[in-house]
Amino acid sequence: MLSNKIKTLPQIAGAIKKLKQKNKKIVFTNGCFDILHAGHVNYLAKAKSLGDTLVIGLNSDGSVKKLKGKSRPVIAQKNRAILLAALEAVDIVVVFNDMTPLKLIKLVKPDVLVKGGDWKKEDIVGSDFVESYGGKVKSLVYIKGFSTRNIISKIQNN
Repeated sequence: MLSNKIKTLPQIAGAIKKLKQKNKKIVFTNGCFDILHAGHVNYLAKAKSLGDTLVIGLNSDGSVKKLKGKSRPVIAQKNRAILLAALEAVDIVVVFNDMTPLKLIKLVKPDVLVKGGDWKKEDIVGSDFVESYGGKVKSLVYIKGFSTRNIISKIQNN
């Protein structure tokens, strides 16, 4: 059930505690996921393959607006969370309001922190923290041709 996958910030600590008690390997990634596309789906499947549980920190509408501009997000956070939760690879979705996911990363304390290949390891928020306790930081291969910005531009130009 999708609603079981979508957690609030207060719920996430308990969910993570249960997973760690079961020795589950937790993979964390984050993003806006404004218009879900095949690049996202492939990326999330690869991220999930790195562990047992994939947790997504989803930027809130307010943080997307600050990061991407006042015309974004195109899709409201509730609906973006539902779309992500519908994916087989995704186990938990939690919306965060901050400009970066650092507080959430510190709460989740993932075994693996993942971002897309367009991110350099040293630029990934939380990488130093995750590596400080022996966690891994991975930058997955970027799949060219998939971009929310390009999709929006194509729609606007048609």
